[in-house]
Amino acid sequence: MKTMIYKGYELSDKTIQKHIHEVFHKGGLVVFPTETVYGIGADATNPEAVKSIYKAKGRPSDNPLIVHLSKVEDLELYVSDIPSHAKSLMDSFWPGPLTLVFNKKEIIPKEVTGGLNTVGIRIPGLKIARDIIDIAGLPICAPSANLSGKPSSTIFDHVASDFEERVDIIIDGGKAEIGLESTVLDITTPVPVMLRPGFVTKKMIEDALGFKIIDATESKIENTPKSPGMKYTHYAPKGKMTLVEGNEKDVVDFINNEIKKHKKTKVAVIGAEEYLNQIDAEYKANLGHLSDLNEIGSNIFIALRQMDQLGIEHIYMHTLSNTDLGQAIMNRLSKAAGYNLIKL
Repeated sequence: MKTMIYKGYELSDKTIQKHIHEVFHKGGLVVFPTETVYGIGADATNPEAVKSIYKAKGRPSDNPLIVHLSKVEDLELYVSDIPSHAKSLMDSFWPGPLTLVFNKKEIIPKEVTGGLNTVGIRIPGLKIARDIIDIAGLPICAPSANLSGKPSSTIFDHVASDFEERVDIIIDGGKAEIGLESTVLDITTPVPVMLRPGFVTKKMIEDALGFKIIDATESKIENTPKSPGMKYTHYAPKGKMTLVEGNEKDVVDFINNEIKKHKKTKVAVIGAEEYLNQIDAEYKANLGHLSDLNEIGSNIFIALRQMDQLGIEHIYMHTLSNTDLGQAIMNRLSKAAGYNLIKL
């Protein structure tokens, strides 16, 4: 398959718009940027198009996909009911990195939802993403644009590496601003349940609602996966990754000792600059400063991808505070490490 590549600023070109529209309507695949990560998109009302996403990603078909809309007014076309508290959430966070889980209408096929009667929907914060949805004139289901199990893609080079010759179109929108997938909140239950943490934190949601929610990542109450990332291994680099928890000096000393132990293998350290300045490693991935979790979050997937490019066999990283945005970052890191955590 020949893949056409367009720059985000070219979307005003009528010929390009026509091509994008035709690809979506014929059941094709378009990789496009959002403010969270790149997504691989297809017509969410076309079961065969949805199946082609699973095939391109190598993704299990019982893993739900998120549907992307360009405007709130379209929501009632695809969901059977809108809870009263949904409005405050949409007013506060849409467009943006919050996915809300609703009861779906029949127009959304089971291939999108993993056989469930619920569907996750969001309106992307990035204008390029909303423009693409408008050009398509369709709801677009779009999981992260990475081969299943690999780190999500936040820059164009990574999606091109994974999907050139696998999809019809790739839109180059530069680096994703946030770099972590959206927060997912199930609002079909009497008390909303956060299924996946993200840039929109639990506290932010509770402040908008005026009452407490349930965090499924803490309570483990959710048995049926209503959100991507709840059932299968995600984000894992090829090398063995270890997270190290403890006070800064102990963590630095432990990692330096581990580097000495693995002299005959390729070892790398991912982390904040404050830690890396104290660690003697040949390979380091600087995520940014501890004071800027936004920067750290936006660089996580890039760093994990680089570990594979460098052929790293052992990867070490210090933990972060598991609150607010730190919770979302640690959620991704824990999965990348296969929950391999050493507490000092």
